[in-house]
Amino acid sequence: MKKCKLVYIGNQLSKYGLTPTLVETLGERLKNDFEVVQGSNKQNKIFRLLHMWWLVILNRKSDYLLIDTYSTSSFLYAWSSAVLSRLFHLKYVPILHGGNLPLRAKRSPKLMKQFLSKAYEVVCPSDYLKVEMEKAVGGNYLVIPNFIDLVNYSFEVKSIEEEKEMNLLWVRSFHEIYNPYLAIIVLRQLHNNGFDKAKLCMVGPDKDGSLKKTKQMVTDYGLNDFVSFTGKVSQKEWIALSKGYNIFLNTTNIDNTPVSVMEAMALGFPVISTKVGGIPYLFRDKEEGIMVEPNNSEAIVSAIKSLENHPENVNKISKAARNKACEWDWNLVRNQWLSLLSN
Repeated sequence: MKKCKLVYIGNQLSKYGLTPTLVETLGERLKNDFEVVQGSNKQNKIFRLLHMWWLVILNRKSDYLLIDTYSTSSFLYAWSSAVLSRLFHLKYVPILHGGNLPLRAKRSPKLMKQFLSKAYEVVCPSDYLKVEMEKAVGGNYLVIPNFIDLVNYSFEVKSIEEEKEMNLLWVRSFHEIYNPYLAIIVLRQLHNNGFDKAKLCMVGPDKDGSLKKTKQMVTDYGLNDFVSFTGKVSQKEWIALSKGYNIFLNTTNIDNTPVSVMEAMALGFPVISTKVGGIPYLFRDKEEGIMVEPNNSEAIVSAIKSLENHPENVNKISKAARNKACEWDWNLVRNQWLSLLSN
């Protein structure tokens, strides 16, 4: 039986040191069930746009066009490729990303409505984005969550060690919107509150110069012996590295459904995250993780102290987080994609 053919376009830029996006991770998985053409890996934005258009034209007789859709300048790639696909009567499926998309929709409602209303289906990775997009421009949305391979995440019930040893892990690209500086401020306050052995490991590549600023903060605060930076590492490397840490921090100011948080929960981390974007839809506060208001270092320190004072809660959250993560296993998510694209 001939496989259904998909064209999948997005920013395929991991070979330049950036974190792999869905066009790379999901695209590769879909190849097990479909014939998939992916792009673009062109670093120059103009060449990337032209390459995406060329892929649509070259594969215009495909069954579906999948389009990674962001709120940034990349929205032009998505919108223009959709216009092109309509000329060839190629069914397109936008896959929405980023907590800022609802704001983009409110600023350009006509453009966004045109783009979404003519789609075969619109996929959101979270209930949060679905709800917010419905508020912004209306329409119908299908929720298919981001996925993880649960088998790759060895579950370990985390615990708070004696002598106030707090080993904090932060995994994200360095960018202003993810507020890496907050993690440094938290560590400094922990040291000022008697947790003088507390350490922090920050994992991820630089995206906008924030890494340099973060390192300067570490030096200014005299924390060079307590903070490590790994740069970009593979999934296997950071999972192995995570065994030496007991609390996961997510300090972002804007978010949707961060895969790094999903992965941390699968590993059994008690996650302390800012309460922004899709986080309240991702886990239950104080049951599967802990939420605090954004840019509030005192609240994060208070949450850490609470875990130290009530170690039984660390155990409960750790187990509950793993149970929640089971819902995102590829074996379950795969069936949702098959249902959508096999019609």
